[in-house]
Amino acid sequence: MLGEQEFRDLMAGVCAPVTVVTTIQDDNPYGATVSAFASLSLRPAMVSIALDRQSSVLARITASGRFGVNVLGHAQSELALGFARRAQDRFAGVAWQLDQGLPRLLGAPGWLACDVQQSVEGGDHILLLGAVTHADTRHAAPLVYGHRRFGTHSAYPAARTVSDQIAACAR
Repeated sequence: MLGEQEFRDLMAGVCAPVTVVTTIQDDNPYGATVSAFASLSLRPAMVSIALDRQSSVLARITASGRFGVNVLGHAQSELALGFARRAQDRFAGVAWQLDQGLPRLLGAPGWLACDVQQSVEGGDHILLLGAVTHADTRHAAPLVYGHRRFGTHSAYPAARTVSDQIAACAR
């Protein structure tokens, strides 16, 4: 049988995108760092996130039926760490605004607003399937987590825009 530590060590080698999932309740923003995030469907546009059953953010998302996903860029590891801590107010000192009625972190290159369509029990986590109602993105090197460290995709040309890349390919 597979041991817990053996499974942790194996999964540590799987690079994952780093996001901060947010919601709002009684005009107060809530958020948590989540690396268990994935695209689920194109038609309709859907994503999945997994949160620990004990997560206070999960309870608030379940109550509101909505969540935001802030996809972090390569220079936002401190932001990811701040939302991973069990601090009382994770938004203290963080630039954010309401977008589609959900907390959006300013500076995050990717943003999704989602309505919960379904929740699925999975061990000590709950998988939320969200229908994307709004999305906004700008091109930036992504923040990823692998081997218990933050990093970025090494081949991503962080200083070049998509139009620069197209122009370079046309030469």
